[in-house]
Amino acid sequence: MKTIAVVTSGGDAPGMNAAIRAIVRTAGYYQANALGVMRGYHGLIHDEIIELNPRSVADIIHRGGTILKSARSEEFKTPEGQARALDNLRRAGAEGLVVIGGDGSFRGALCLQEAGINVVGIPATIDNDIPCTDFSIGFDTAVNTVIEVINKIRDTATSHERIYVVEVMGRNSGHIALYAGLAGGAETILIPEVEFSLDEVCERLISGYKLGKAHSIVLVAEGVGGDFKTGRSINESSAFRVANYVREKTGFETRVTVLGHIQRGGNPSANDRILASRLGARAVEMLMEGRGGYMVGVINNKIEATPLEEIFQREKTLDLEFYRLAHILASQ
Repeated sequence: MKTIAVVTSGGDAPGMNAAIRAIVRTAGYYQANALGVMRGYHGLIHDEIIELNPRSVADIIHRGGTILKSARSEEFKTPEGQARALDNLRRAGAEGLVVIGGDGSFRGALCLQEAGINVVGIPATIDNDIPCTDFSIGFDTAVNTVIEVINKIRDTATSHERIYVVEVMGRNSGHIALYAGLAGGAETILIPEVEFSLDEVCERLISGYKLGKAHSIVLVAEGVGGDFKTGRSINESSAFRVANYVREKTGFETRVTVLGHIQRGGNPSANDRILASRLGARAVEMLMEGRGGYMVGVINNKIEATPLEEIFQREKTLDLEFYRLAHILASQ
């Protein structure tokens, strides 16, 4: 294989640039050329393909976002759009493609694989909702961003003796909320994967107040909503509804902070830089071996390859032992 292309697709995640750097430099190590596709699958359809070399990816390992940009593309979902994308890759001389992104990006990658070009996927999403890998690129950085915010909010919560409801991203996944809540010492964590009752949350807050807790942090995953008494989840932002419910039931003063896209930005953590470097290098090596149609991930700290078809047949699970531990530690 003489030429390998790389594309970043879907939502950006800290560490994508580190993966791009690893792909380009590993390709160079094996005497292969590297191409970069600008603006995701949209750029692939419109032939926005540039040459990359070890110097063009210098000093990007520490930068958030993606130097290749990213964009959504409805056109790529059509057979005509996929055919144009494949033609552009072949015209550019690409014999293999690395797709850095999430679930939707991998569906596109599988289409290209089936059309005749070897593709390897790298999981990159702060939501950490991709199965067959313990962690995806960007997750660790997002968690650390949330923890930093929790630390600062706790200062003002302590000063004013308030309940702060903090909403974090994750779509229908509670990974960010759970990990950040456990590491940040949140008194309550609400996630889509676990049923809950806001009446019980209020009771715990009142109990904590009687034990001397003058303030509390309630961490809410954005995918939580619907009937708060049963925890039935719908796609609706619920931080304000949680805060209003708590205030009405307990009489405590509440404030809401919705972190939003701040979680997707910033310099990637050391863990994300290392993960991205490992996955990027392995993706290139697999293509050099003539292997396509896989996603490379990390399981028990080892790089493992999983057929792309299996990604869509499995569901990412949450370690509920973490949830139980967070509940124990917050109950005193």
